[in-house]
Amino acid sequence: LVIKGGTIVTPLSTRSAEIGIDGGRIAAIGENLSGREEIDASGMLVLPGAIDAHTHMALPVAGTRSSDDFHTGTIAAAAGGVTTIVDFTVGRRETTIPAEIESRLKDARPAVVDYAFHAEVIGWGPGRDEEFSAAIELGVVSFKFYTAYESSGRRTPPHIMREAFAAIGRLGGTALVHAEDEGLIESIAARLTPEDLSRMATLAVARPPLCEEAAISQVSRIARETCCPVHIVHVSSALGLSAVRDAKRSGIDLTAETCPQYLLLTRAVYDREDGYLFSAVPPLRDEADRSALWEGLRMRDIDLIATDHCPFTREQKAWRGSFLELPYGLPGVETLLPLVYSEGVGRGILGLTDLPRLLSEAPAQIYGLYPRKGALEPGSDADIVIFDPDFEWRISAEGLHMKTDFSPYEGMEVTGKVLATVSRGDVIYRDGEMNAEPGRGEYLRAEPRLQGRD
Repeated sequence: LVIKGGTIVTPLSTRSAEIGIDGGRIAAIGENLSGREEIDASGMLVLPGAIDAHTHMALPVAGTRSSDDFHTGTIAAAAGGVTTIVDFTVGRRETTIPAEIESRLKDARPAVVDYAFHAEVIGWGPGRDEEFSAAIELGVVSFKFYTAYESSGRRTPPHIMREAFAAIGRLGGTALVHAEDEGLIESIAARLTPEDLSRMATLAVARPPLCEEAAISQVSRIARETCCPVHIVHVSSALGLSAVRDAKRSGIDLTAETCPQYLLLTRAVYDREDGYLFSAVPPLRDEADRSALWEGLRMRDIDLIATDHCPFTREQKAWRGSFLELPYGLPGVETLLPLVYSEGVGRGILGLTDLPRLLSEAPAQIYGLYPRKGALEPGSDADIVIFDPDFEWRISAEGLHMKTDFSPYEGMEVTGKVLATVSRGDVIYRDGEMNAEPGRGEYLRAEPRLQGRD
């Protein structure tokens, strides 16, 4: 297969060249290449496949499951130019991290794009370091912790987190953190009345930006003490970003992500009649936070954009009288690339080369998948997106592949659309048609950092 006529976009440059593909990998980049099949990409952008490094397919939550499974969710991913997802195991106190990896691998068998995993750490205690080393042997090198959710047993206390981080750092792994301060959340919750709980807008008040800033600051100190690389997921606020920036400037090995919902939406949607459909944690913030996050991307304080894709149907999110009764999560895997292009590059906030850096290279590097993934280079997997930068369309849940009847971006006018998606040399999506058999996706064994930390 040869892709001709397009503009190849990498984190370092844009150039007109052809890409030759053989055996599922990029064989050559140059001129006058020939192959049995050719794709004319004239006038189009040729991008590395996007990596959505934060998805939750078929996630058990609030008595239900997120509505996309690994088949439907990866079909949606392919239609949106996402050729790799990194999902999560489902942590349980009564089992081990390796057992949960094996269980999740079974769930993922129907995937049509490639996938890797983060391991959710629940109920870990000292003396169980072997679970981390066993997980790394299975190809999982990133481990997720919570500083909140004490009532559901997901929170890891700071003293336990410190021991876990030390073990992970020694093994060359990375710790991921959902950063919201439990003490602040509980102190606010104690003052909320039933009337407060019955208003969707209270969600933003119940988990304010201060919670995020405090948790990131504490986690940063633990990362410094243990020499463990740490990644902060779904940074949502200017205060949270400030804590990230402070940690980086003090030399802590810390990276961060944000999500389209925090870049494009504000808590004003909670005042809508259907505001409950936008339930997510961290909650949506103010316009000033939204602007600060774009600036954080521009200044490279935020390393990547992922979606936290966790969709539910309108029925699953039906209002039950309190925001505490709602499942938290929003759909996003299919709209990631077009939204970041349209609202970031299209508005001049980001440069064109920022697109592959934020959506492909950075997640691959942080999570041990580079250079097999995240690069347009000879020897890398031929995960390629042909993208029309001028195509204008309107987002509608009805016209998307995600298994939900709701999109938080419903009605938004977008410029830029995926025309074709190539996964390991296979054209799995082209001109609105899917051509991917269930199970063609491969499990990716991530690589630990070359040298752990003593």
